[in-house]
Parts: sequence; structure tokens; C-alpha cells
Amino acid sequence: MSSDQETRLGLFAGLGAFCIWGLAPLYFKLLGHVGPDEIIAHRVLWSVVLLALFLAARHGRGVLRHVRVGRRTLAALAVSGTLIASNWLIFVYAIHSDQVLSTSLGYFINPLVSVLFGLLFFREALNGLRLLAVMIAASGTLYMTIRVGQFPWLALALAVSFALYGVVRKKTDVGPMVGLFWETLLVAPLALAWLWWLARDARLQFDITQTGEAALLVGTGLLTLVPLVLFAAAVRRLQLGTIGLMQYLAPSMTFVLAVYVFGEPFTRDHAITFACVWAALALFTWGGWMRHRQTRIAVN
Repeated sequence: MSSDQETRLGLFAGLGAFCIWGLAPLYFKLLGHVGPDEIIAHRVLWSVVLLALFLAARHGRGVLRHVRVGRRTLAALAVSGTLIASNWLIFVYAIHSDQVLSTSLGYFINPLVSVLFGLLFFREALNGLRLLAVMIAASGTLYMTIRVGQFPWLALALAVSFALYGVVRKKTDVGPMVGLFWETLLVAPLALAWLWWLARDARLQFDITQTGEAALLVGTGLLTLVPLVLFAAAVRRLQLGTIGLMQYLAPSMTFVLAVYVFGEPFTRDHAITFACVWAALALFTWGGWMRHRQTRIAVN
């Protein structure tokens, strides 16, 4: 396959991944009568099953050797698994409580939180543009808190939990598929215990005779696996700068869904807060592009 074909394949794969993530609220809205806790328990369990099948099909008899990791790595993956499951739970809770706009804000803020964590945990440089971007985003959050009288905890909980997840995974030497397999497998006993508890109290919504609903719950595993496979294919074929720009597609789509499909209120205060975050992201992206350009000039 030529380099142009590889690039096109990477673009389609990346667009597919981010579109699935961006449209995910539509899927979870279909399960609005099922509690977020049960949905995430199913998502964890079916992700384990589908990831196991995917890895077995990909690596055949060598799958056990491929997924083998050390004890320290397992401990780190238990932490990252807890973080990603918490992130999923917050996300679904926000959708079910008609706060999809908060999820959009959270994932717009996430790259900026990751910059701060890069400084704190990895001593990565925080240059002038990045520092200014973080300050502008923080001012938007502060404005929302003062004007509305409510701290945007859902948005920040999403951003912080996913940024912390990135910190742990950056310190863990394991591939994305194998890592997610162990993360979900380690959290699976808690998911099973929770489903058993719901069933014992007659609060379990899953019913195999209700094929449509059961299929949607099983499909949460596909909703985890498919975009991850597409994203991995895109990362192998595209420059990280391109991936970085594409990551804003998902929260942009979620923003459109929240305002124009779900009819959530978008007030002047929301507009000012989002404008601060978008301005911060523009500075952040511009700074990254300039560094990339300078690096290419230096290499050439």
C-alpha cells in the first residue's frame, strides 16, 4: 500500500473513531431507563469478552504470551482500570441527567488538564503559550462558577479522571489493547458483584428475553472496542499533530448534540465559558503546530 493510501486509511480510521466517540450520547440515550451503574458494569464485562476474542483472533496460540504482564504492571493497570471505569460512569451519568453539554466541556478541557499533569508528573515544559492557554481556560471555569453559582464538577471530573488515566498509562509499558483488556478484566469482579447485587434486589434491568435492550447492553462492549481499534490504526498512519487536531471532533459533535438535538440550554454564561476554552485550545494548538514546524525546519 502506498504512503498516500496509508494516510487516507489513517484519516478514515481516525474520523471513524472520533465520530463514534462524539455520537456516543445518542447510544446511551437509548438506554435511558437503565441505571448508569448497570450500564458501566455491562460495558466492563462485555469489553473483556470482546477484547479477549479480538486478541485471540489476532495472536492465535501466542495470545497468552502476548498478554502476559508483570505484577507491577498489573497493579498500575488496576489503578488505570478504576480511573477509566469512573470516567465512563461519570459520562453516562451526565447523559442520563441531561447534562451532555458538560461532557463536551469536559473533553474540551481535557488536553489542557493533561498539560498541567505533564508539568506536575513528568516535569514537561510549560511555555508561554501553554501557560496562557491554561490560564484562559481556568478563567472560563471560574466565570461559570461565579455567575451560575455552581462549580462545573461534572466537566472537570471527566477531564481530570481521563487525564489521570493518561498519566498512569504513560508510566505503564503496555499496548492499548492489552492494557484495556487487563484494565477491564481487573475491574470485572466488581462489575459482576454489582450486577449480582442489583439482581438480588430485583433492580437488574438486563433481560435476555428483551432482545433489543439486551443487544444494546452487549453492544457497549463494541462501543469500547471498535473506536479503540480504529484509533490505533490511525495513530500508526498519521502524524501526532493530525491526531491532536482530530481529537476536538468528538466534543464538537457532542456539543452539537447537546444544544441542537437534546435541546439543552446554552446561555450567555455558557457561551463565555466555552469561548474561553476554545480560545485556550486555539492557542494550545497553535503552539504545538509552531513547535512541530520548528522541529521540522531544524531536522531539514
